[in-house]
Amino acid sequence: MSTTKTTPTADTTRTEPRGRLLLIDGHSMAFRAYYALPVDSFTTSTGQATNAVHGFTSMFLSLMENEEPTHVAVAFDLAGGTFRTQEYSEYKATRDAAPEPFVGQVELIQDVLSAMGVRTVTAPGYEADDILATLAARAQEQGMEVLVCSGDRDSFQTVTDHCTVLYPVKGVSTLRRMTPAEVEERYGVPPQRYPHLAALVGETSDNLPGVPGVGPKTAAKWINLYDGLDGVIAHAEQISGKAGASLREHLDDVLRNRRLNRLLTDLDLGIDPAADLPAGRADRAALARVMESLEFRTLAQRAQRVLTFSDAVEPGEADDALTGPTTDVLGRDLQPGDVGRWLHRHLGDAGVLLGLDVVGTLMPGQGDARLLAVTDGRRALAVDLADLSADDEAELAELLADPDHPTVVADAKGVWHALRARGLDLDGVVADPSLAGYLCRPEQRTYDVASLAQRWLGVDIDALGNGEEPAQGEQQSAFDLEALSADDAAPAQLLACARRAGVLLPLQAALDAQMTARGVAHLFTDLEMPVAARLAQMEDAGIAVDDAVLAERESELDSRVTRAAESAYEAAGHEVNLSSPKQLQTVLFDELTMPRTRRTKTGYTTDAGALADLYAKTGHPFLQHLLEHRDAIKLRQTVEGLRKAVLPDGRVHTTFQQTVAATGRLSSTDPNLQNIPARTEEGMRIREAFIVGEGYECLLTADYSQIEMRIMAHLSGDEALVEAFRSGEDLHRYVAALVHGIDVEDVTAQQRSHVKAMSYGLAYGLSTFGLAKQLGIGNAEATALRDAYFDRFGKVHDYLEDVVEQARRDGYTETMLGRRRYLPDLTSDNRQRREMAERAALNAPIQGSAADIVKRAMINVADRLEALGLSSRILLQIHDELLLEVAPGEASAVEEVVRQMMSGAAHLSVPLDVSVGMGRTWREAAH
Repeated sequence: MSTTKTTPTADTTRTEPRGRLLLIDGHSMAFRAYYALPVDSFTTSTGQATNAVHGFTSMFLSLMENEEPTHVAVAFDLAGGTFRTQEYSEYKATRDAAPEPFVGQVELIQDVLSAMGVRTVTAPGYEADDILATLAARAQEQGMEVLVCSGDRDSFQTVTDHCTVLYPVKGVSTLRRMTPAEVEERYGVPPQRYPHLAALVGETSDNLPGVPGVGPKTAAKWINLYDGLDGVIAHAEQISGKAGASLREHLDDVLRNRRLNRLLTDLDLGIDPAADLPAGRADRAALARVMESLEFRTLAQRAQRVLTFSDAVEPGEADDALTGPTTDVLGRDLQPGDVGRWLHRHLGDAGVLLGLDVVGTLMPGQGDARLLAVTDGRRALAVDLADLSADDEAELAELLADPDHPTVVADAKGVWHALRARGLDLDGVVADPSLAGYLCRPEQRTYDVASLAQRWLGVDIDALGNGEEPAQGEQQSAFDLEALSADDAAPAQLLACARRAGVLLPLQAALDAQMTARGVAHLFTDLEMPVAARLAQMEDAGIAVDDAVLAERESELDSRVTRAAESAYEAAGHEVNLSSPKQLQTVLFDELTMPRTRRTKTGYTTDAGALADLYAKTGHPFLQHLLEHRDAIKLRQTVEGLRKAVLPDGRVHTTFQQTVAATGRLSSTDPNLQNIPARTEEGMRIREAFIVGEGYECLLTADYSQIEMRIMAHLSGDEALVEAFRSGEDLHRYVAALVHGIDVEDVTAQQRSHVKAMSYGLAYGLSTFGLAKQLGIGNAEATALRDAYFDRFGKVHDYLEDVVEQARRDGYTETMLGRRRYLPDLTSDNRQRREMAERAALNAPIQGSAADIVKRAMINVADRLEALGLSSRILLQIHDELLLEVAPGEASAVEEVVRQMMSGAAHLSVPLDVSVGMGRTWREAAH
């Protein structure tokens, strides 16, 4: 922001201000923020537009940082009329309705302000400007300095020697300081007479017409000559020329304008500015929640620096709620045996719950642990692992591997990899706060210890370090470690490690209570924790890859990229950078004169979806080759990423993410093995590179057939759909026959394809419009197909209706196993947000139940293999598919285990059909 701190105007009769009050016109600045930032760049993953919220919040934090107000309030307009519209119905009548993406953002701004401890003020029948003028007048009477932030020029009449208006001249980032001198210089009249000028000139934004032919210079000259508007009106007959005649003809308009643009300074708000509007202390946990829901990571960090929080620890104060354990930081003077003696002395008792934090590389196949902190809640140890003697490391290894020492570890799977790389086994993990936090709030984006502590304990770990440096020989609280300088024995990273360890036990206790209250504690102990343990083993094993095959695929795709580019150049008539949106816009819309796509701030979109739609309309060869070029590049990038991910052991070790998808599904990263196409020839050729590893006989793949549809049949109880599964016929052909009222053998390929899309579309919350677009048919035909479908499967329709209404009442959906997804937007007044939440409500129980069943199957298969003493192992879980590496001579036994455990993972009213295949490569094992 370009503002500088306000220095009160010299006034020998006024003492030092008793405080600085910042007043903000909420709606005015929200609209400014909306138009300053593009909607497309500020939209959450759930589709909620947040550009106005982001711009407003950024401006507010800048004001708090730059102006350092001691008191704050934000005024908002209320829906409905005011005394001004009662007098003049055309007042502001020409303003357009709020843009659809803006709707609902004011409420979100108010949520942010509430979490920041800022008071918002409204007054029925009056505008925000009247509230600001009233508060500004009363605050100055109390000897306060006032800043008014508003984009409404009517606010200039509040300007005095002790009240400055911050007026936006560029979005909400550049504000002009309107002092008495600045107002007079720009408008030719002092602030108190600015509304006189506006009455004569009029205000277009308020739909207040002025005197025709009278501009600001003429109006200012009259006002100064005749000592104000009253004087101008009194001398109207003496003003000559066309301007004078126009004034006399429109005197009623001038008088009306003056009545309406006068801001009230005497509203009965019941607010004493000095006593009732102190700059509040923010609620750290509430602010963390609202910022995370808005996906404002950078702004959240900025708010932590700028704002004062209600849980802030003053220097010298003890934090009675969370003092943390006494911490011994062993560093520079560490001697052999120190760690072992410490562990025996303080953590030797079996059965005591421990908190553990590790700093290092938390990745499978290439992990490394550097720093470690462990605590029982009373005392804690923080140590650099590089400083340990062999004996001390052995003592630590014994503690970590002892299942009689139950341990709480955030991201336990990653920590397991890091410690394993140092030869340390972690076998006592009983709880992972990251997974617990995910079960409680699956829509959040981060589950690290710092975020969880803010969200559930209201604790900022980094801020809890304001104590005095301890005297020689004294210990420190885990939350008092900031007092140590960089030159002390413990580096900053080790101190942070100790703080995180210190918060783990109270954090897990809080999350245990939350999981119990939300009915998901059983999922934590019976599903997510066991899954994490199995995923760690799968990641550690990895999957063997034939790099020669990948190199061949990469070369093929290079050639395909080149051919597609050359064909595109030929179709365009010249070379063009196919990766440049600007150049593509020129070729598509100027040179080839194709229909324009959706407009963006940089022109017309050239994203894949828009180009695919454009190709469907035009069939132009340039688009055909452009789309082919993009597809080949995407596949080549996949192959390049796989080749880079192959480790010296010749295997790829992906990382499975448990806390990303709100439905409970796993995702894969570093590399992403879920983005390899499974139903295209190109994708299958890439899968040829995944091979059985040395010492094993073959790969086995097993997946569920149409699991989402089976779950929908079970949950809806639709007899016709249940019978479709029991018939033994091809499901989608059988359903198509029912929908169209024909025999199964008469169903065409297109009819089967359309009904298949309909069935899965319903399970994934696809709208009729979306179905029409996907199938390339009209909305009317899609509606007719949907109606025919529901005529045959009426209980499916009833189930889909009921699940949304139930979620609207409860605030969440549930899977068959009780996994919840909270959807507060189901009751939103914003249609876009509400409809997106409704689609999520349709999707979550079905997709979430499928994810839960696959997880349970994975646990059961792995447990059974171990119980039978088999050496075969699970390597991957990709959506509904398990991939195993089969040891010599175990193929038959493994197939039996897989079929039995997967088909028995859930009891549905239709059978869970499992398909199994085997082969030397992932492709050969397909079925």
